[in-house]
Order: sequence, then C-alpha cells, then structure tokens
Amino acid sequence: MSKYFTEKELKCKCGKCTSIPMDKDFLEKMDKLREICGFPFRVTSAYRCPNYNKVISSSGLNGPHTTGKAMDIYLDGQQCYQVLREAMKLGFTGIGVKQKGYSRFLHLDTLQKDHLHERPIVWSY
Repeated sequence: MSKYFTEKELKCKCGKCTSIPMDKDFLEKMDKLREICGFPFRVTSAYRCPNYNKVISSSGLNGPHTTGKAMDIYLDGQQCYQVLREAMKLGFTGIGVKQKGYSRFLHLDTLQKDHLHERPIVWSY
C-alpha cells in the first residue's frame, strides 16, 4: 500500500472499520515527501470514516480525512518547516498547521476543492 506508512497508521481509529480506502496517488505523494525529507513521519490521523470524523472534527461527515486524501503528522520546529516547504513544492493543496501547545501537527491533503474552500489553502488550528 505504501513504502513508509503501515496499515495500522492509515486506518480509521474508530475501532469498527476494516477497510483502508486511502487514495493511491495521495499515498505516493506522501511517500515521495517522506523520502525527500529523509526522516520518519509519525502519523496521528489518516483515513477517518464519516461517522468517526463527525465525532472528532468540525468538518463533519465529509471532511478531508474521509476522502483518503489527507493525513496529519506530528511535527514541530525545523522538521515542520522542512515538510511544509517540500509539501508546497510537491503540490499538496490543503495545509493545516498547529504548532502551539502539546499537540503539534501538520495536516496535508490533496483535495481539489472541499465543501467549504477553494484550493490551494493554508489554515491554522
């Protein structure tokens, strides 16, 4: 499925889902990003089924993670800057940044348009 990411990292954390409908092109882009950066990414969230996404995210039943084209990775400082820079070069279209407090991460996706926004877009949490 992916060169660098395990099925366990990619599957929904609801505890009920058995499939992992991650988008092949998205995973190839994430693998390329990981290879360019040269260090492991700790995945905090990848695929989410619509029901689980509704419970944990304000994006509801059809947020970016429900498409299989989104991933959150735990990063901060220099590594976050490096991933951000390379992700923009590779054409990721959605970038969410949380770099304050304990739960620091970078959201990356390849959606062309979501239910709220045109793409590309950057936001903060």
